[in-house]
Amino acid sequence: MYGKLYSSCLYGIDGVLIEVETDLSNGLPLTSIIGLPDSAVREAVERVRAAIKNCGYQYPLQRITINLAPADLRKEGSSFDLAIAIALLTTSGQLVLPPQERTLVLGELALDGSIRPVPGILSMVDLAKRQGFTSVLLPYENVEEARLIRGIGIYGLQHLKDLAPGHTLTSQGLNGNTLGGTTSAGPIILKDYSHLHISGRSSARSNQGREILSYPHEDYSDVLGQHHVKRALMIAAAGMHNIMLVGPPGTGKTMLIKRLPTILPPLSEEEALEVTKVLSAAGHLKEAPQGLIADRPFRSPHHTISTSGLIGGGGIPKPGEVSLAHRGILFLDELPEFQRQVLEVLRQPLEDQTVTISRARAAFTFPAQFMLACSMNPCPCGYLSAQAEEQRCICSPARVAAYRAKISGPLLDRIDLQVEVPPPGDWRMAGTSPSSVEMQSKVMAAHSIQAKRYTNGSVRWNSQLSGTFLRKTIHLPREAEHLLDQTIQTLNLSMRAHDRIMKMAQTIADLDHEGEIMTAHVAEAIQYRQLDLSLF
Repeated sequence: MYGKLYSSCLYGIDGVLIEVETDLSNGLPLTSIIGLPDSAVREAVERVRAAIKNCGYQYPLQRITINLAPADLRKEGSSFDLAIAIALLTTSGQLVLPPQERTLVLGELALDGSIRPVPGILSMVDLAKRQGFTSVLLPYENVEEARLIRGIGIYGLQHLKDLAPGHTLTSQGLNGNTLGGTTSAGPIILKDYSHLHISGRSSARSNQGREILSYPHEDYSDVLGQHHVKRALMIAAAGMHNIMLVGPPGTGKTMLIKRLPTILPPLSEEEALEVTKVLSAAGHLKEAPQGLIADRPFRSPHHTISTSGLIGGGGIPKPGEVSLAHRGILFLDELPEFQRQVLEVLRQPLEDQTVTISRARAAFTFPAQFMLACSMNPCPCGYLSAQAEEQRCICSPARVAAYRAKISGPLLDRIDLQVEVPPPGDWRMAGTSPSSVEMQSKVMAAHSIQAKRYTNGSVRWNSQLSGTFLRKTIHLPREAEHLLDQTIQTLNLSMRAHDRIMKMAQTIADLDHEGEIMTAHVAEAIQYRQLDLSLF
């Protein structure tokens, strides 16, 4: 007897369709799983055997061969348990599923037959919809996440007994028709959750009707003074440029950067789905509120993080912090405290906006399009540039040089804005501080200008310009070009820095609603690179 069902597993952050083939033949009772299973998949035999028996079904006392195809793709995780159990029950005649329906089956089984949630549901349900499946059978606890994908029936199971004979498997979410078959003992009933609404947290809804969550933030109006730093942060947000703040302790570096998400625009529908997929694949949606993520991610790992934690890794690689910050901000506080080899792995993602991790059997690619924001003190004690007598620097030149040498020249070259944050003066004289709403309106106006400029290309932000497209898009007046050339020679900057200054000048022009780049825009962009000379 032969049977086949469909399940799925994660490959990177994307779902991969897996055929679960079952063959029952005469011979000594033995169950074999083939198709490059890992330990968790091989152990599914015992979970499935106990669950089937404890739910009143009969485990076939025959020679059982279970093949997970394609056979050359390594399978991991426990998402195949439910598919294997249902495949055995249908092949042995204890359960009948409708042949006219295409159903994807996902879920982990407990020994008593209860069904546990699995990570990566969003990616796998999205795959099912794109592959033409009409329904997905999955754990009840994954229903809210799965129903974010519209146009496919979602059936939540709490227990394998929910498939007990004597019921009908019906669908109310798509067309109200029966989705199940019948057994000799009667029909099967399950409830389709794809039409239900999410309750709980407040949310905003996109044009397509999908639920998108939004979270409250602190405001830039809380930060008094530091107007030139806020201007730099607004430029970084307007063009998605990398930024670093340098200054002694207590100047507000961390406070300023932590408020950077408040001036970024919310995620678009496509971006929100990408970000939520990454979090789902990493297993970070188990405790999260339900709905697509509306706010751009803000990740702030501790300086003790490893290379694998930052970039991703493992036997079968999982997303690292650079991927969890996709479409958002990666904040590295106290940058020189990170290990140098950890920081060096950022160079390739900052250029390519993806991370490729190769293993013996496969190569996994994760998205990593993020804005790098970092902060640091000018020296180990932090008071190199402090003016107060009681805060005099105690670091020797050699110690200062060793401290700064932790940040390599190539990495620093990829940070567009390097802004010095001096100790605040009399904050009572700082005047009115702009709010995040006011700053965000200017940023979104600049984003709108860029969206119109790059309508027909893959580029969305000024920071993504490169090569020939950069030269065709940005044109400097002769005076501004002469100023930039002189600066490159004087500061001994690289051609990468030259291009980044041009891109910053374009962003400044967009913020000022100027149709063309002026010399003043180039001059302002240059001043954000002066740390190359003064500190490094």
